[in-house]
Amino acid sequence: MHAQERFNKAIKEKISDKDFRSRMGIVLNKLSSNQERGMQTFANLPLAKQRAAYTKWKVAENLDKYLVDFEGSVIRKGGKVLWAYDAQNALAEIDAIIKRTQATKIVKSKSDICNEIGLVQHLRKGNAKITETDFGDYLIDLIGDKPFHSNLPALNQKAELVGSILNTKIKSSLEANQEEWASDIRAEIRHHFYEADIGITGANFLIADTGSVALTENEGNVRLSFAFAKTHIIVASIDKILPSINDLELFFSLLSTHASGQQLATYNTIVNPGNRDDKEGPSEFIVILLDNGRSNILATQDQRQALSCIKCGACSNVCPVYNIAGGNATYQSYRGGPIGQLLAPLQQGIQEYQYLSNLSTICGKCTDVCPVNIDLHNHLLRNRHEAVAQGLEKTGEKLAWYTWKKFMLSRKALNRPAALKNFTFKQFYKSEWGDKREFPKIAEKSFNQLWREKNGL
Repeated sequence: MHAQERFNKAIKEKISDKDFRSRMGIVLNKLSSNQERGMQTFANLPLAKQRAAYTKWKVAENLDKYLVDFEGSVIRKGGKVLWAYDAQNALAEIDAIIKRTQATKIVKSKSDICNEIGLVQHLRKGNAKITETDFGDYLIDLIGDKPFHSNLPALNQKAELVGSILNTKIKSSLEANQEEWASDIRAEIRHHFYEADIGITGANFLIADTGSVALTENEGNVRLSFAFAKTHIIVASIDKILPSINDLELFFSLLSTHASGQQLATYNTIVNPGNRDDKEGPSEFIVILLDNGRSNILATQDQRQALSCIKCGACSNVCPVYNIAGGNATYQSYRGGPIGQLLAPLQQGIQEYQYLSNLSTICGKCTDVCPVNIDLHNHLLRNRHEAVAQGLEKTGEKLAWYTWKKFMLSRKALNRPAALKNFTFKQFYKSEWGDKREFPKIAEKSFNQLWREKNGL
């Protein structure tokens, strides 16, 4: 089944689920309110965003240099850098490390990039024992669902279902609240940290001049994921680079305020390869740099700004389409929301995913809230233009636009009886409108007719 067909099927279920839409609206509005309060902590937010955008532009224009600088810095400190062209290449490298180290127990922190390559599913097919350590990801893993939101993976799950699952899986009380759930999960997974042979994390930022990996979190599980493991594997995309460690102050602040409204996340860690004399921490520090289509984005002069994204999730929270559609899985991509709609066609193939760029009202809210000034709504328009230029629009769509153009350019057609216009629109758009909503009715008289009646023309 084509990705768009799977999306159409999923979205029909979401639109008809009033309870889901109600819950989504409340949570996303609260997130947006928290973000607005967080942004007020900046003395000059536009200047901060401009500085961040310039830094990211500089990285995109000189990405090859900064990646080589990062690799050299890591190697000089005793670490290792592996380059992965695509997801399969990255998974093969991880398999090789597991085989070489004879690891039997693995812990993993929350990481969008690991979800992108399907890490957990791949390792479990090979009978590896891997434990999710993030609260949301742990719940999703137990339920058998996919992450819903980049920052809150279990955002869409009903409390009743979560309570029932935890009661069945880890004997948590059916009357427990969220704090008690967190405590029960913490007690359940604590020993996995101590016993782990390998700890796998993502990276919020890679620092080119020092060879450091910057991690920011609120739970503390990311630190624990590599604190006791013999081998620390960092899976990071090539667009995570920052030129200097001096840039972290700005980017940590922008990320936390736009993701959760906090001035700074609870735990902020800068990790480097360990020294030979260190008696604590991992003995191996391995960074896997993943491309997976990002070079395709870099090659598009107009669209490469998309690589500036710091994955705060702010654009999804304010998007009116995401409020209704919701969820990365619904979009049939590893990322949902406006940034996912922009990236998927460029990164995963415009032939398969060009429909995502049409899932936008082009209201510009996503652009306004972006902490690195990505021109999201205009980039979506550019994606649409590219799809048309490649001749990817369907025959039915061409016919619909041709008819609309002829209709709008004809005063005679616009003044036809409302019954005829209603019938025509239903024939063209009824299937797209769906059977769960009442089709809108066109006014009995056009503005032109009302104007003529009023002014006696």
